[in-house]
Amino acid sequence: MNWNREGFRQRLAVVCGGVAFFCALQNFPLVLGAVGWGLGVLSPFLLGGAIAFVLNVPMRVIENHLPGRRLRRPLALVLTLAAVLGVLALAFCVIGPGIGEALGSISGQIPAAVRRLEKQLQELERFLPQLQMYAESLEIDWNALTRRVMSVMQSWGSGLLSSGGGLIGGVVSGLSKFVIGLIFAFYVLLQKEKLSRQARQIFYALLPERWADETLSVIRLAGRTFSSFLSGQCVEAVILGTLFAVSMTLFRLPYALLIGVLIALTALIPIVGAFIGCMVGALLIAVTNPWQALWFVVLFLVLQQIEGNLIYPHVVGSSVGLPSIWVLAAVTLGGKLMGIAGMLFFIPLCSVLYALFRSYVKKRLRERSVPPQKWQTP
Repeated sequence: MNWNREGFRQRLAVVCGGVAFFCALQNFPLVLGAVGWGLGVLSPFLLGGAIAFVLNVPMRVIENHLPGRRLRRPLALVLTLAAVLGVLALAFCVIGPGIGEALGSISGQIPAAVRRLEKQLQELERFLPQLQMYAESLEIDWNALTRRVMSVMQSWGSGLLSSGGGLIGGVVSGLSKFVIGLIFAFYVLLQKEKLSRQARQIFYALLPERWADETLSVIRLAGRTFSSFLSGQCVEAVILGTLFAVSMTLFRLPYALLIGVLIALTALIPIVGAFIGCMVGALLIAVTNPWQALWFVVLFLVLQQIEGNLIYPHVVGSSVGLPSIWVLAAVTLGGKLMGIAGMLFFIPLCSVLYALFRSYVKKRLRERSVPPQKWQTP
């Protein structure tokens, strides 16, 4: 048996890894708590890395079209922030007046609703003697019932006060994390080549060269896949919002531009986002005309079929190289495990795993010299 130094190190690493894995399984709750604490500490920087990755997609395009060298990077960052803020401001300028108009319509219908309620209460007056006789026949300890209600109200009040304090603390903590993450994202975007070079140095210094090459190849594939997913998701959202705005205008449904922008924003959430926009849009239209709200739901179902079968699989699925059936599976699994964030994260993640597994299967088929006729024929 060859007991050279390199072989001894590899065996020792395997043994230590096995012992550590066994200890982690034996103390799994403690390990989960430690992981949660570490993620909580690193959450501002993880958020900043996510912001930097999202902003880098349009920033790279803008930077490639700017002249000069010294001021190109800061100017590209400023233009990217201006573009993002401009899109958000335009969306709120469209949504804000529409929501205000809907609230005004609701407030205008309140007097009529109050009159209908008064009429119904007057019709119930003839049943009051029977209700009074029935109440008198019941044996109810009103004092005990009053004390019970007061104790419940006191517990609710203390819970609201404590939750209010926790809510304020959570808002302050979340705002501070966002500010720290945003500053960290700016540093990452302004020095991304330097940080990339340092990361490559660490990989080649700590890992064997072949492992470092494969690790960097997977990271590059993940970066390309996530960037393509973000671009495809934005394009799909714009297409879907435009379809709704144009079709609602043609059918003379109210709030066409408002609902189009709203669905474009909610469509950034894969698969289920458009349904959220549909519910909000149907409620807004139902305030003025319930029948038009019903026609809007029918229109949504038609456009959703077009979007789900034609637009989304081709735009988003092709951009990440993932078949449409696995896009649906990734969205379902991600939403079940991590909610909306999981839906956004699992599509590119599953695309990376799909590409890696596909290349591994093709490599194994070549190594085993399996004839293509055996696996190409149904």
